[in-house]
Amino acid sequence: MPSKDTAEKAEQGAFQYAFAWGENALPPSLLATLIAAQHLRPFQVFPMLFPPVLLFSSYLNVNGYKKDAAGLTAAWSAAYFVLASRRRQAHFVSRFGARGLVRGATLGLCAANVVGCGVVYAFGRREGEEKV
Repeated sequence: MPSKDTAEKAEQGAFQYAFAWGENALPPSLLATLIAAQHLRPFQVFPMLFPPVLLFSSYLNVNGYKKDAAGLTAAWSAAYFVLASRRRQAHFVSRFGARGLVRGATLGLCAANVVGCGVVYAFGRREGEEKV
């Protein structure tokens, strides 16, 4: 039976992994790429509003606004997740085609962004803030 110390270390490791994911600038730009790949042909206006915002979030992250970028990424990833999960796929076979795999990867990345960036936005500190 694992001890409490082992369980606490595993929980802390998951928290640190989520925190590192949320502070990274790559996930929002990767999500923007996947969204653009799905909605450029045929061009769909509403879903194509998401990539510029996600790229701006990545830009904010690179310039040092990690907490603000994480909040922006989490919010827009959750909004796209809701938008994309409302669409239904017609056939079971279409889920395992190229478009289905890209859609699944996009939804998975959205979920990871919501968790990781949500942790950073909730528990992260801005550079000028002091501990209270």
